Amino acid sequence: MQLSCRILLWQSDRASGTNQVQIDSKNDSTDANSALLADGPTVHTHHWLLPRPVPIRVDTMLNFFRWFYDWLLGLFWATEMDVTIVGLQNAGKTSLLRVLAGGEFTIDSIPTVGFNMQRVQKGHVTLKCWDLGGQPRFRTMWERYCRDVNAMVFVVDAADRDAIPVAREELHILLSKPSLAGIPLLVLGNKSDLRGKMSVDELIEALELKRVTHREISCYGISAKEETNLDAVLQWLIARSGK
Repeated sequence: MQLSCRILLWQSDRASGTNQVQIDSKNDSTDANSALLADGPTVHTHHWLLPRPVPIRVDTMLNFFRWFYDWLLGLFWATEMDVTIVGLQNAGKTSLLRVLAGGEFTIDSIPTVGFNMQRVQKGHVTLKCWDLGGQPRFRTMWERYCRDVNAMVFVVDAADRDAIPVAREELHILLSKPSLAGIPLLVLGNKSDLRGKMSVDELIEALELKRVTHREISCYGISAKEETNLDAVLQWLIARSGK
């Protein structure tokens, strides 16, 4: 009796003193299950079925490598920067910060009492944002929280033309402080989705931003509600993370 076979597994049965060999038989004419070898190993036929390979989707691999890249950046090149957000009450500072941090826009935001701090993660940069109250009794705090930050953000309601003169006065009082010299300034005209809002050129003229010297300054029109231009705001801030 001739068997053409491939030995897959050798097992030793210490209790009975016999050896068992599992064999994958390729002989079509011989039933290996009935083959008994006198005083020898017992022969068993066993067909092994390998699992089918699971296909790996390309987008899954890309997401993994993107996550791994961000993880490496956060581990070895993580950067944290300080940003102070100021402006008059009802300008939309708290709503803006909530949306930047990945939250949802809400109309009925409670006015900030004192200050509110929230972290915004963007790639390997963490923005530590201080949102200060805009009521008159809190404006004296602005200078203290703007010291030694990477950037200052001044938010105005671009649809409230009556509040612009007060906003201009408070802005220039803040910029006149010697302790804040040279800190980059980003002016944001919020609520650009509303009718009657001021354009960027109108804001620059009304706030007299051209008077500001010896300081980097930019002005954007945004909408926290519609998330308009918020990516540009984050890019501007992150570009000053090393300053």
